[in-house]
Amino acid sequence: MIARKNLAVPAVILGSLLAGALYTWFSGEDINWDWRNYHEYGAFALLNGRFDVDVAPGGFQTFLNPLPYLPAYLLRHYVGAPLWGVLLGAIHGLNLALIWWGSRTLLGTSSASNWIILASVVVAAFGPMTLSEVGTSFADILCALPIIAGLDLMLFASERRVARLFIAGLLVGAAVGLKLTNITFLIGAGASLLAVGSPLGAMGAFAAGSAMGAIATGGAWAWRLWEQFGNPVFPYFNSVFRSSEAPLAPFLDRRFRPHGVLDAAAYPFYWLIGDHRSSEWAFRDPRFAVIMVLFAMAVGASLLRNAQVFRQRDKQFLLFFAVTYGMWLLTFSIHRYAIALELMTAPLIVLLLSRLIEALYGPTGPRTSSVTDVSAVIVALAIVIWSQSADWSRRPWSRSLSATGRRHLADACDLSDTSKADRIRCSVAAARLTCLPAVRYIDAYCAGRVARPSHSLGACPSARRRREGSLPSREPAAKRPAWCLWSGV
Repeated sequence: MIARKNLAVPAVILGSLLAGALYTWFSGEDINWDWRNYHEYGAFALLNGRFDVDVAPGGFQTFLNPLPYLPAYLLRHYVGAPLWGVLLGAIHGLNLALIWWGSRTLLGTSSASNWIILASVVVAAFGPMTLSEVGTSFADILCALPIIAGLDLMLFASERRVARLFIAGLLVGAAVGLKLTNITFLIGAGASLLAVGSPLGAMGAFAAGSAMGAIATGGAWAWRLWEQFGNPVFPYFNSVFRSSEAPLAPFLDRRFRPHGVLDAAAYPFYWLIGDHRSSEWAFRDPRFAVIMVLFAMAVGASLLRNAQVFRQRDKQFLLFFAVTYGMWLLTFSIHRYAIALELMTAPLIVLLLSRLIEALYGPTGPRTSSVTDVSAVIVALAIVIWSQSADWSRRPWSRSLSATGRRHLADACDLSDTSKADRIRCSVAAARLTCLPAVRYIDAYCAGRVARPSHSLGACPSARRRREGSLPSREPAAKRPAWCLWSGV
């Protein structure tokens, strides 16, 4: 028995890695629009020192922190296909191991059966947005790793609580530093500490860790934006920082937000029937609707039986989920920003189902365990069958160009060498993905072509002065960058 318990953790980790890797292998190569627009360029500019030279080839997303896009960029360019995608998918698959850990923590290792935990992992594994981002360059599923790990630590924080909460803050804060839209999870995690004993001390430890984590992953980029534009989150919140390089207006995408309270309350049921008003691409997801129904039933059973259904840890997790979901719905309502929340619907569903059955049959009833197991498996299968994944565009795997192929392509493009930049261009040309500004910019950069823009947010001040001739160019005339246009190029 002890040996089996010791093998459980490495077996779950290995299974999660394999699940992500195999799904990526069979799904095909990622060619999503955002990768072509700015994911690729952001990492390229960071590694090649292009930020203070170029004029926003990726639009306003040029100024987003490029760190979360580095893993996909490095794997794509320095590991052959399809291995780069398989490795990236394996990393994303680790979210399932964290869901397994979180489910055991919530339900209790002594009371939770293997069937309930398996049902939770299966529900998480088939999340529509989760599957759509496995093995892709999107940052949402990568940032879900520290977010879920941080929340698991918070729920597990019984012994050495201060240290655990500090580390949890580091993880969630790091996710915010990588991508600012993760701020909703930080707010929800902080609010969940209101349900613990001595909440002020707990919040202090969590806040200290959060600040350090955000500075570690986003501080350097924020400082760079501050130096260049006078706005650490440029071009966002420019009505506050008032940089002259961007309009004094908020950059908000209101397309997906609900119109009123009733519309907001109906969103989970829209997703249930396939109404994808929170996403550009179609998907179908019953998870959030199931949570609303199970929660109402559990509360009703609690009132009917006059029994306490939810424990302290349950209340903390419910508070986190409710605050995070509300903040996300109010500020963004963009579904892929809530991938970490989608993954955490799995342990919440089995938790609510378990508490409902305990309220109906009693926590120590002779049939409680078996009914819970059967119900969890049936609900999980129904959710998986009904779910429909979104699709951000993939294609069958293609082989990387050989050295000979790169040389022939370079010769055809009238290039005299096969430098690092040329290899980037060759890989882009081979993929036939030069239809978007950022990718076309890299192509132009390697070929030495020059085009002037019609409009843009504006380059950083040093780049603009260099273009106007008040500063010497850092490169010979033949190697100067292409001033890429926006989407009209």
